[in-house]
Amino acid sequence: MRLLILAHNTTASSGLSSDTLVVPFSELRQWFKSGRFFLYLLRFQYVELSVYDFAVLPRPFLSTIYLRLLSRGKVIISSSQEQKIITIRDIIKYGQCYLTDLTRRLRLLSQIQNELNILPTKISLAHNNLTQNPIYLYTDLVFNLQAGGSLGHIAGVLNNLGGHPIFFTTDHIHTVAPDIEKHIVPLSPRFWDFPELPAIASNTTIAAYIQERNSTAAFIYQRYSLYNYVGVKLATQWGVPLVLEYNGSEVWIGKHWGNEGRYSQFAERIEDLNLNLATLIVVVSQPLKEELVARGVAPDKILVNPNGVEPTRYSPTIDGTTIRRQYDLDGKIVIGFIGTFGPWHGAEVLADAFGLLLKQYPVYRGQVRLLLIGDGIKMPEVRAKIDEHGTAPFCSVVGTVPQHYGPSYLAACDILASPHVPNADGSKFFGSPTKLFEYMAMGKGIVASNLEQIGEVLQHNQTAYLVTPGDPDALVEGLKALIDDAALRTRLGEAARQEVIANYTWQRHTEKIMDKLERLCGSSAKS
Repeated sequence: MRLLILAHNTTASSGLSSDTLVVPFSELRQWFKSGRFFLYLLRFQYVELSVYDFAVLPRPFLSTIYLRLLSRGKVIISSSQEQKIITIRDIIKYGQCYLTDLTRRLRLLSQIQNELNILPTKISLAHNNLTQNPIYLYTDLVFNLQAGGSLGHIAGVLNNLGGHPIFFTTDHIHTVAPDIEKHIVPLSPRFWDFPELPAIASNTTIAAYIQERNSTAAFIYQRYSLYNYVGVKLATQWGVPLVLEYNGSEVWIGKHWGNEGRYSQFAERIEDLNLNLATLIVVVSQPLKEELVARGVAPDKILVNPNGVEPTRYSPTIDGTTIRRQYDLDGKIVIGFIGTFGPWHGAEVLADAFGLLLKQYPVYRGQVRLLLIGDGIKMPEVRAKIDEHGTAPFCSVVGTVPQHYGPSYLAACDILASPHVPNADGSKFFGSPTKLFEYMAMGKGIVASNLEQIGEVLQHNQTAYLVTPGDPDALVEGLKALIDDAALRTRLGEAARQEVIANYTWQRHTEKIMDKLERLCGSSAKS
């Protein structure tokens, strides 16, 4: 048997032989933590690790040792650009790099600490000329993204920012318009054996790369991410405004939805630094503004700007016929959901509600289907609910699809569900789901949770059918109402489409940003 391990959101190519076991890199880690790893020693005749880029190989020293122990034949690391057979000499080289980085960790942290200490406490604007080219920064160390709300947001802002924006990124974002000037920053292979250190170290690498190619900008637009202060560094050096896109506290998210970082003191300081120095902070919801004000951020520099949609990409004119035929949905009423199956999406609630729906109304077994598009941390719970209710024959769980295929999948649906759930800790739901605006633009009947911004954007029985968040029985009621009434689906869908075009396009979103930035920078910014 052969083993293919996928890292950095890579996908398996078609045409794999039946004797190939395909696992994500995270599962390899679980093998080792659980002890199952030893059951696979020398079991595979061929082991391949598929990565986005050789320079950012995850845990290079330990990974190559693991791969060598799993294989009784070749060990190969491959990317879209190259393929390499890993030898003992390569493992020794990775080991030497590991020891070097181990001894340099404290020096790196000291250097970053010193750099943070000498940064100014405010940006002294050298000019207010917003007619120059802006710079957009997306410098997360997340690679090969194929779908998700972040892709829609990045492209939505960048494609509509006006002028001639320059895009500096660590990943190829395929939704960005081809005429946008793009620079993919090459990253250093240093410190990848140590979680979180690459993100901290990358600030210096990325800033230096940008400075070699630009000496100023109209302003810097930074999509904030954990440990990231590149925008702050450049804006203070060049004396230009910094627009910070803040989608929530990465420190809070790490504590409540993930793992708290090892270097939380750096994470908190860098997050505060971004918030304090930003000229304008763009948030997607009122609860996020309230959080920032409570943290001492001046209210007048915060813009509440919900997410949006490109209404020509998401439209009732999109044809979903091919998708319906592919998943045997012809003649059925299809309930659709698309997302990254995060803790807040409520996909597991939808799976539960669908099971209850078919149990209470058996006639729907021949009429209704559930189409689940995407994947993520909540997928095991979703599948458990499907198994519990025995609804697998009536569900199509298609996994993640590339962003540009999303509209076709939504077009194959008759009802679109947005079953978001409240935050587990009782705090306000601070999201602005991109899927919500995409659903509205598709002109389909929507069943959605009446939760914070969702219940503000949508009006019950006018643009959607709103239900109690996290309540499967309420969701059953909403789904049944739209299943039974095609005219209601049409009326709600048409009204939702009109509402999103009037108020929630990406063009309107960026216009609000520029209007607010001009006011903050003064009337001279218009000259």
